[in-house]
Amino acid sequence: MATTSNPNVEFVRTGYGKNMVKVLHIRREGIHHHITELIADVQLTLKTRKDYLTGDNSDIIPTDTIKNTVHALAKLKGIKTTEGFALDICEHFLTAFNHVTRVRVNIDEVPWKRLEKNGVEHTHAFILCPEAWHFCEVEQHLSMTPVVHSGIRDMKVLKTTQSGFEGFLRDRFTTLTDAKDRFFCTSVYARWRYNTHVNVAFDAAWKIVKDTIIQKFAGPYDRGEYSPSVQKTLYDIQVLVLDRIPQVEEIEIIMPNQHYFITDMTKIGLSNKDEVYLPLDNPSGNITGTIRRKPRAKIRRFLQIGSRIFYLGKQQQLRGWLNKWIEKASSTFLSQSQ
Repeated sequence: MATTSNPNVEFVRTGYGKNMVKVLHIRREGIHHHITELIADVQLTLKTRKDYLTGDNSDIIPTDTIKNTVHALAKLKGIKTTEGFALDICEHFLTAFNHVTRVRVNIDEVPWKRLEKNGVEHTHAFILCPEAWHFCEVEQHLSMTPVVHSGIRDMKVLKTTQSGFEGFLRDRFTTLTDAKDRFFCTSVYARWRYNTHVNVAFDAAWKIVKDTIIQKFAGPYDRGEYSPSVQKTLYDIQVLVLDRIPQVEEIEIIMPNQHYFITDMTKIGLSNKDEVYLPLDNPSGNITGTIRRKPRAKIRRFLQIGSRIFYLGKQQQLRGWLNKWIEKASSTFLSQSQ
């Protein structure tokens, strides 16, 4: 922690920047247009703190300049992916200014979807389709590797059956009864960290996570998939994401349990046979979990990939050597980790 002019206090962290910087980039391929609209928060940390200590502003990059830089980089580099653009912003400030020590960029991607009819895509018209928001968080310190998080938020899903909650702990305050069949509605928040920022297909990975959430929540389209608890569904999604995307190191998911209760219509002389429900925004259950790869699983995965590369190249001698090295490296690593 950095000291201050007051001997009784010290800096924990400092930062400043520009929030809610909006930009829309158009990429034209003839008459076919592609758009990306982003909302960015950019924060910088400087080497000195003289602006805080003495009011000396000589090192401060104005926040208006930060806004202009976002727009300029969209023009100069384009926006291929949300994460890639955030990396471009970090790189710019860390290389263009020798007194910037940290850059943090948070970006929301506005969910525009190309209009389509009978399988034919419109060349230049779009509709706002907020079924799920794509966001990313990139932080990079001077001379260090950037840390990239991607995420999904406000992805609201509901199923009317194939969900239950039974066998829970009871005490004298418990009034909830077992439910073999109930509504399951949640607004999914998922945030994952990559173990690399190089050669990652960020958009494809985001779509895989989104599709995995839907797959494990809904199940097969003709029959569904039973969920004994929100916790079990949440965990199953996480494990499948790590299995499908080797570059994802850690994933957090939050799934609030948004309740729907059967409406009592007896007072108005009607029999409600599970047809009319009352949506309740609050209170709601809130289930969360974060999992990550174990060190043992990481090294085995890395070595398996390396072995597969040699196998595909039909390098028999090298493959044999690599297998021996895998056994030795795994044994050494496991003994050190115990």
